Order: sequence, then structure tokens, then C-alpha cells
Amino acid sequence: MTSLNRVTLKPGDTVGILGGGQLGRMLAMAAARLGLKTHIFSPDPDSPAFDVVQKATCAEYADVEALELFASDVDVITYEFENIPASAAMILAARRVVLPDPKVLETTQDRLAEKNFVQSLSIATAKYADVGSAAGLKAATAAIGLPAVLKTRRFGYDGKGQAMVREGYNADAIWSDLQTKSAILESFVPFEREISVIAARGADGEVVCYDVTENEHRDHILKFSHVPAKISEALAAQARDTATRIATALNYVGVLAVEMFVVPGSSGTTLMVNEIAPRVHNSGHWTLDGASISQFEQHIRAIAGWTLAHPIRHGEVTMTNLIGSDIDGYAQWLGKPGATVHLYGKGAARPGRKMGHVIEVKPAKPTGK
Repeated sequence: MTSLNRVTLKPGDTVGILGGGQLGRMLAMAAARLGLKTHIFSPDPDSPAFDVVQKATCAEYADVEALELFASDVDVITYEFENIPASAAMILAARRVVLPDPKVLETTQDRLAEKNFVQSLSIATAKYADVGSAAGLKAATAAIGLPAVLKTRRFGYDGKGQAMVREGYNADAIWSDLQTKSAILESFVPFEREISVIAARGADGEVVCYDVTENEHRDHILKFSHVPAKISEALAAQARDTATRIATALNYVGVLAVEMFVVPGSSGTTLMVNEIAPRVHNSGHWTLDGASISQFEQHIRAIAGWTLAHPIRHGEVTMTNLIGSDIDGYAQWLGKPGATVHLYGKGAARPGRKMGHVIEVKPAKPTGK
């Protein structure tokens, strides 16, 4: 990071956040704890982040005038989700420092570009191929084998924008159902478990990683995160090193998550990178109550040009997502020892919608006599 796009905020300065969902909400709350103000920009009038800030702009990302006014009111800009339109990012970056740098999005918004980037670092991924048609899907499955997963190159999340491809598949039907012009086919990985590393990189290049998280999904949506992951310390160190290499190669500033598969094999257990999320991440929510410094504060520190914290985990931690109607049972968690409840203030509890989460901390047993 050069001095031309580096900032050092002071208490009272304003952080601009693109996106008004729960991640933006929690970033704003972390900034307030550090004496910083926040201004949320979101096209959704029901954004839950609007509830916790004094300044908010509700406008489309294509509204140039609104973007310019927003940029003039803040001291640095960040984002809570990676699918910011490139045109909006360019407009903002011409007026204020945007962190992480929008150039990162060129890599992480496109699954093919992301896979190529990861492999350029000699880091393992699943086998993959670019697919642009039903005929291209047939060629890709012949090269990669089955089963495999076909994914849109852009805008997929929580299982959306992807389809399993198995023996006897109908290429035309699968391609039509995906409703895209560009996709990537990835070989199915028979993984033992999925893990993630939440890493923060400061403007000075320092990288700090949280303990490795083990994740469980239900219907392609994260349901539980457990820390520490049930892997060897050697594998955990390799996972942290992988995240560090990725953050450094991207010249990243802020918090990112690197999702990986733990893959057993005849020559030993290995890691494969599945995905990079250039933002604070659901699998890092456990840090709110399970560590001395949350991923949200760490991100704010990084983009503010402040010293990164070196977090201490408080014990064994489990994060449970409250998805859809799960929110109706929030009261059962209120009196449970060691549990803290985080509700996002959203409206209708639609199926698959993340409404809140619960963090349970089991303190580490004291050592010694």
C-alpha cells in the first residue's frame, strides 16, 4: 500500500460503509466503540445497519450524485459485501481511499479469476474449468470428471448460482437452469471437514490470523462454527500461512476470510482453498464474544491505519446461526450460561435468511495445580 492511498483516522472521523446488512451493522457498532462515526450507503430502505448509525444514504449504487455526496462526508470507505458494482467503486476511489482496494474485487468477484490467482501462488484448489455453454459443460466434465459442481462465475452465495453435475446429467437443462453466460466447473472434493481462517492485514503489511474455525452447513448455508477446529496444529499453521500469503499477495488492507477443505489422502491430509471472501465473514462472528477483539474491530483498525490487535480466544467457542424461523426461538438462548444473543433487527424471517446468531463460550480449563 502506498502513501497515496493510506489514511490514519483519529477519533471523531467518519467511516463510510457500502452495504447496510448485518455485517455493516456490526462494523458500525465496532467503529462506535473506537470513537469513530459511520455513514452507511445502501439501496435497501430496510437495511438493519440504518438502525445503529446517525448518518445513512439510501440510494442506488448507480446514483453518481449520491455516491459523490457520500464520499465527501466520510474519511475512508469500506464495504460489507464484495459485489459492489465496479463503476461505483471507481467513482468512490477517485474521491476517497477505499479499503480493501477495489482492485481486489477484480479477483474475488469472479470465481475463475480467483481460482487462477490462488493457483498462481502454488496453493491447491479443486480442479476447475471455464464454461460458457452447454457444449462447454460437456467438454469440461470430460476433462475434470464427475461428480462436479457448476457455479456462476459471479454473484453466487449460500448455495445460490450453482448445481451438482452427476453421471447421466442433461447439459442443456443444467445450463438453462443456471441462467448465466459464464460459469466455472469445479470437481467435487471429498473433504473431511470445511475450515476457514479469518485474517486481518494492516496498512503496514502486518497480518494477524484468528484461530482456525471449523464450519458446518445446512442447505448450503453456514449453521455452526466451532473454534478451535479439530485439526492438527501443523495443519492449522498451514491454514494460517495460506491465508497470510493470500492477503499479502493481494496487498490487502482489512479483514478477509479464506475458506478451505481438509482433504484426507493416502499420502496424508492436505488443504484446498475453496473461496476467498474479501470482507468480514459469517464464520468469524464467534470473535464478537469468543475473543478479546472481534473481526469487526480488527477490520476498522486496519482501514483506519491503526495498530492491529493480537486477539486471545476465551475458550472453546460455538457460533450458531439463527436462520429463518429459528429467530422465533431466540428466548430459549437468553438464560443459557455462556451464551450471548445477537439479533440483526431484520423484518420478515424468510427461509434461508440470516436473522441473528448465538455465541456460546466454554472457558478453557485452568492449567497447573
